[in-house]
Amino acid sequence: MTDLVDSVFSLFGLKLPLKFIYANEYWMVDLGPHIFPIKKYRMLYEKVIALGARAEDFIKPEPASNDDLLLVHTPGYVNKVRSGTLSSLETQALEMPYSPKVVRFFLLMTGGTIKAAEEALRSGLAVHLGGGFHHAFPDHGEGFCLFNDVAIALEKMKREGRIKRALIIDGDLHQGNGTAYIFSKKDYVFTFSIHQKDIYPSCKPASNLDVDLWSGDNDEAYLKALEPHIPRLYEECKPDLVIYIAGADPYQKDMLSGLDLSASGLRKRDRLVIEQARRLKIPLAIVLGGGYADEIEETVDIHLNTIKEAIRASRRGAQQLVASLISSK
Repeated sequence: MTDLVDSVFSLFGLKLPLKFIYANEYWMVDLGPHIFPIKKYRMLYEKVIALGARAEDFIKPEPASNDDLLLVHTPGYVNKVRSGTLSSLETQALEMPYSPKVVRFFLLMTGGTIKAAEEALRSGLAVHLGGGFHHAFPDHGEGFCLFNDVAIALEKMKREGRIKRALIIDGDLHQGNGTAYIFSKKDYVFTFSIHQKDIYPSCKPASNLDVDLWSGDNDEAYLKALEPHIPRLYEECKPDLVIYIAGADPYQKDMLSGLDLSASGLRKRDRLVIEQARRLKIPLAIVLGGGYADEIEETVDIHLNTIKEAIRASRRGAQQLVASLISSK
């Protein structure tokens, strides 16, 4: 049956039911000598094309508007960012140089996560080749995160009546302190974070569920800690939308990580999160999160593995649809 389904796909030239959100401007920001690997976005884009993605498979985002930002961030903070009047302490907390191009970068990234949420609600699955800036708080940025794109996207979907309830699955190395704080008193978003405990951020506002790992924990420990919660959280929370922050930074060779996770272990994480969401037909938007391996190619390859798992899941869903149509004849 699988061969027959593949033949039908080939015969009719059916496209993969998966869209990628990306803008060339993502990698055109000069951060100077900074650990943040801005070039990874372009490198990943090129690898996705090498997998067979076509121009029509990409959605270019628009910059988030002030109205979008104000769904999460305070007017005072937005004004400071827009006018370039952040204090030295605020810039220090951001840990990234301020410039109008940096602001443009984060506005586009936020718009990209909004697009990913919209596309996931439309088609069931979407991948943003960026996003996941979960350390930004309503009144300040920190940890390389100027705006909280994930929180803004969910608030926008809620405000527009597209969702009633959402779930964040945060697989970044670092606890999602910004999203945890933003949604701490809002019962329509459940925040789940699996992260290294003995690392930044020092102050970790409680998520709805935090799963702590420690320096030296390996694939077995990580997956053993994750597996009891997936798909249980999907089934119990019954979200209309899941945003998955698929961080590459838990990797054993990441410069910021103390964990001992292999690329294979992270791919198993991705497969579990993505497959179970698709099995339950829950719309899933994937964003990249962090990744700071000394060799940027390793970070890109881990992100690419996440995308390969998304393609695998979307292909399986499409094959099942075609197979059901064939078998009903």
